[in-house]
Amino acid sequence: MKKLINRPEDVVVDSLRGFAAAHADLVRVSLDPAYVVRSDAPVSGKVALVSGGGSGHEPMHVGFVGRGMLDAACPGAVFTSPTPDQILEATRAAVSGAGVLYLVKNYTGDVMNFDMAAELAMSEGIDVQSVVISDDVAVQDSLYTAGRRGVGATVLAEKLCGAAAEQGSSLSQLADLCRRINDQARSMGMALTSCTVPHVGKPTFDLPEDQMEIGIGIHGEPGRRRVALAPAHDIVDLLLSPIVEDLPFKDGDSVLAFVDGLGGTPLLELYLVYGELEASCRKRGIRIERNLIGSFVTSLEMAGCAITLLKVDAGLLDLWDAPVLTPALRKGL
Repeated sequence: MKKLINRPEDVVVDSLRGFAAAHADLVRVSLDPAYVVRSDAPVSGKVALVSGGGSGHEPMHVGFVGRGMLDAACPGAVFTSPTPDQILEATRAAVSGAGVLYLVKNYTGDVMNFDMAAELAMSEGIDVQSVVISDDVAVQDSLYTAGRRGVGATVLAEKLCGAAAEQGSSLSQLADLCRRINDQARSMGMALTSCTVPHVGKPTFDLPEDQMEIGIGIHGEPGRRRVALAPAHDIVDLLLSPIVEDLPFKDGDSVLAFVDGLGGTPLLELYLVYGELEASCRKRGIRIERNLIGSFVTSLEMAGCAITLLKVDAGLLDLWDAPVLTPALRKGL
């Protein structure tokens, strides 16, 4: 194992210290319990958006704390859910009295711990609603979930709901918006390599040089099948076809297209994948209105990519175009 770390058991705290030093203008960082909150929190009269999950997926979620996205995020240990006390403390730091929306990826530990935190927060008089993100079409169940996994649509929901929250939407309106985003988004990913969790010290799974995993999860969960390595246009078709067929997306639909790297894929390749995706969508009569390309939901150093399509209308496009200022995503400001 070759990694830029001190001790495996300190990797998350050490990383958070660096994150705090790098982005002190945008966020405040607590190390015990670990959470990140926007520097101006709590924002008076605004519904607070709180999310979180295991570390190793950076910049999700801590990189999306700031104006126009999350009010707070909780990083667990690597590939491990944050604890209820982390989530509760982050909630207390972010809430202003207008309520709190939890955006939760559909992993068993995440759902359970956010539910426990919501009960604790509500016992203190904090109004909380939770929405579970479940956009991955690769498998119905996995090692970590009951039902579909939450992946790329989480980033899109954090951006779109964050914009709506800045514009004054109520808690119930934001929860409805988040459910709508989840209902209209579909994702699927693939891996060229495994990743190595620091405290484990060896690759999570073995993947021969001439093979790839289609439908991989962001923790290394197995996908639909393992197949021979193929050109990029074939890979895009293997990912796009089940996405399009599942919703289904159809001729005339407008979408936001998200091409995500898993941590070890250069932008050279991600833009190549986007080019193939755009051409394939155009042939199907699907119009890409907006795009997001880069490594935003990672699996440490795993090489591969994931595709997310979100069906959009003018209202969602306006929310996407709204200003955002976070460590990992900035525009319009």
